[in-house]
Amino acid sequence: MQTHLLSQQFRPLAENFTVCPANATICNGTSCVLPEDTFNQTLSTVLSTVLTIMLALVMFSMGCNVELQLFWNHIKRPWGIFVGFLCQFGIMPLVAFLLSLVFDVLPIQAVVVMIMGCCPGGTASNVIAYWLDGDMDLSISMTTCSTILAMGMMPLCLFLYTKMWTDSSAIVLPYKSIGVSLISLLIPVSVGMYVNHKWPTKAKIILKVGSIVGAILIVLIAVVGGILYKGSWIISPKLWIIGTIFPAIGYFLGFFLACMSGLSWRRCRTVSLETGFQNTQLCSTIVQLSFTSEQLELMFTFPLIYSIFQLVLALLILGAYRIYRRHKAKTATDAEKTEEKEDSKSTSSHSKINGGFVSNETK
Repeated sequence: MQTHLLSQQFRPLAENFTVCPANATICNGTSCVLPEDTFNQTLSTVLSTVLTIMLALVMFSMGCNVELQLFWNHIKRPWGIFVGFLCQFGIMPLVAFLLSLVFDVLPIQAVVVMIMGCCPGGTASNVIAYWLDGDMDLSISMTTCSTILAMGMMPLCLFLYTKMWTDSSAIVLPYKSIGVSLISLLIPVSVGMYVNHKWPTKAKIILKVGSIVGAILIVLIAVVGGILYKGSWIISPKLWIIGTIFPAIGYFLGFFLACMSGLSWRRCRTVSLETGFQNTQLCSTIVQLSFTSEQLELMFTFPLIYSIFQLVLALLILGAYRIYRRHKAKTATDAEKTEEKEDSKSTSSHSKINGGFVSNETK
């Protein structure tokens, strides 16, 4: 055992060095044994801790956006939430499973695609829903309900869909870690809802801070993850393709199912966003806390890819909607002007016929 350890850590010195480094434990001529580098292990521990804390802050701010009365109204009339539930835990896991099969990715990569597909809705969808003139009450209620329901649905969907990969390889899904991560989200969300109920003004400030923290969290994951897992960005193009089309499929199928369910156009837009927007911060945290460094090299990048493209596609949809809305408003204004001109001509003609008489109503 000792010989094997020495052979792993026995490093030849560079030609311009004639003595061993100060931290060497055994020296033999121009070769030495160096202590194991624990930098990556320390950085990984720090990243896991920071991710957990920042995710809790993001979920706390999400709770600050929930008004209990409006939330309860949607619970009493749950058709919109039920449609969202079918999209979130019916469509998305199935799409993740089919994409993994079609592109024939590695088992560990199929697992991370499935984890993303089974995650609850992301908080950024509430912001985009606001700019898309969506139903904000429904958006917030769907995000909150999917986060709560994920405690049961996420492990269940992963168990059903990942058996073909976990049974045929050494991959073991960390259900305990996933369960603890999901349950721990309830505490900050519940506290945030209470803060919004008691101090609504302060809750709005916390919400703004939380949105900033969420953006920082994504950047932090990308930067530190790139340092820790240098090879994670050099991955199969298949994962890049999946990360690009997965949110697009979610947006489209969510909108389609909402239309088929008879929801209004406003709610269809909302359900569409809630379906395609996933909680990528939660996915990254679960992956970071649950898998080995070797496995992370193959899967850590995917949540970041999905996060980038779900936002890019949402902004494109928002841009298209804004252009459509502006064109519609311009068309409506032109129609009003045309009607005014026609009314003016009609009034003038009527005056000539009646000897110049104009009624008081047209003055």
